[in-house]
Amino acid sequence: MEHARLVQRLFSMFPTGLPGLALLLLRTSVATALVVSSYTQNIPDWLQATAILVAVGLFAGYLTPLVAVGALVVQAFIWSGLGIDTATWAAVISLDAIALALVGPGAYSVDAYLFGRRMVLPPP
Repeated sequence: MEHARLVQRLFSMFPTGLPGLALLLLRTSVATALVVSSYTQNIPDWLQATAILVAVGLFAGYLTPLVAVGALVVQAFIWSGLGIDTATWAAVISLDAIALALVGPGAYSVDAYLFGRRMVLPPP
């Protein structure tokens, strides 16, 4: 339940509509970049499996702030074996993951379903 308090404390609302769609697209972008970079590089199987697991968590929007930080860590492991020519790619993905960790998952996510605010009506 500590994760529930963290997500509720970080995000008081989960936007719907176009802002929620934009957050879904941002999560999808970071997840896709993580999977693509893990498949295009010669990395260990455990790191590739971790990248896929983190990407699934990002796409679903489950514990988004923690998983976005996990995406940064996994990307750092992947980029550590690459040359300097990937610095721009690394910077863009890093900034996207940081923005996602700070802004939150949006209404179209598992986090919103599990931890979002609900209206409680008293019985008549």
